[in-house]
Amino acid sequence: MISSREGDPGGLPRLLSGVRSVVFAGRGGGRPAPLVEAAGLLLVILLFTRIHAALGTDAAVATANALTLQSMERALHLDIALAANRWLTGHPFLIPPAVYYYRLYYLVLLGVLVWVFVRHADVYVKVRRTLVAMTVLVLPVYWAVPMSPPRFALPGVVDIIAAHDIFGGPATRDAAAGATSFSAMPSMHVGWSLWCAYAAWCALRDSHPRAALLPWLFPLGMVAVVLVTGNHYVLDIAGSFALLAVSLAAAAAWGRLAERRGDGGGGSRSVGWAG
Repeated sequence: MISSREGDPGGLPRLLSGVRSVVFAGRGGGRPAPLVEAAGLLLVILLFTRIHAALGTDAAVATANALTLQSMERALHLDIALAANRWLTGHPFLIPPAVYYYRLYYLVLLGVLVWVFVRHADVYVKVRRTLVAMTVLVLPVYWAVPMSPPRFALPGVVDIIAAHDIFGGPATRDAAAGATSFSAMPSMHVGWSLWCAYAAWCALRDSHPRAALLPWLFPLGMVAVVLVTGNHYVLDIAGSFALLAVSLAAAAAWGRLAERRGDGGGGSRSVGWAG
């Protein structure tokens, strides 16, 4: 093995060049460059976190909006948040699974993103565009309609996550204490769970059409969890579905624009992440 390398002095440079092309310039077949993707997504996450933390900090406005939303739900006979929360408190053995489901769904989001990138490059750019669109488009909603969750604004609701938080940090009513609490509309727990199902469905629908339906159970479970834990109203969940629909349209427009610019949907060039 050593002798073969000595007989091929150009082997190491070619190997390094190949590694560089994979890491920085992608591998073709629709899969963008891994480091460029990671950097772009990290930037989006950091910007979302910073902007999100600056929004929805007015407790009075958020509570007023929550009361208006509660009135709408009563008129539509959708005011089930209190009843759902009482059901969970009456079945305490279900509380730990609900808390884990609520807190650890980010692992599913990350897993789906990596899985689609590695195994289903043909749909990766499309679903990544949708994820970025959701992350960006929800921010104006949080700015325009700050919303207190039921656990803050609905008398009688038990704050399940605060009482049984697996991370040991109770939720706070004071947004200045380190966490924005007034961004209940729409529910991004449901929204990003819907994205996970959509991404998996896109990846599987051609090769495994029946199995492609199973990922939609994940957001359905999240719908139940956010209701019973007192974190969201029914209309928050409806807002999540609306956000996904708008984001799909935005991602499609993004793709058409990229095609007109000759990017071909992301391609393998490192400069194509935003395309």
